[in-house]
Amino acid sequence: MDATPAPTIPRSLFLFALLYGGMTVLAGVLGNKQAALGPLAVEAGIFAFLLLVVLSSATAELFGREAANRLVLWGFVPLLASMALIALTLAVPASPKMEPERLAGFQLILGQSPRLMAGGIIAYGVSQLLNVTIFSALRREGGRLLWLRAGAASALSQVVDTLLFVTIAFYGVFPIGPLLGGQMLAKVVLSAVLVPPLIYLFVGLGRRLDERG
Repeated sequence: MDATPAPTIPRSLFLFALLYGGMTVLAGVLGNKQAALGPLAVEAGIFAFLLLVVLSSATAELFGREAANRLVLWGFVPLLASMALIALTLAVPASPKMEPERLAGFQLILGQSPRLMAGGIIAYGVSQLLNVTIFSALRREGGRLLWLRAGAASALSQVVDTLLFVTIAFYGVFPIGPLLGGQMLAKVVLSAVLVPPLIYLFVGLGRRLDERG
């Protein structure tokens, strides 16, 4: 009896999925640093998150909205798995030989509150699916300016991401108005500056990989 042939996955989609899974995990870790970009202050996780936006948009451009949405939904797997492993690691007693300073730093960076984790999960899912939806809708309307479609979708999804995360994580803890305004401005500016060149880079890379396949 002949075995059923394995489905063929385009090289670009395979690469995008690998990068996407890694960025979902890394974004939360990098977000512990506040980066100063001139007058703007933003959590460093935005760089990994913008790569998520670019990868999902590039997938939508090359393979359609459905494939991009699946990429976003599968991204929950490494995200939730990493959170479970972090929780397990924090629960395991530390070796008495571990330096107290290193242990304290580890606990501080990775010991996020339930509100922060919930905010991250919800903001990720909603904003990434919204990015794919906006990008695909602009494409259906006949938009040929890839950089404009990607930048606009990224900027709008980043505003929603910030609104959801900051509200869920910090509402009632301190006044969130100034934080919301500053973060939204910073993310919109970064979306306008970084997303357009990156989307051309990844779409071009994807097409080249698949032509060689």
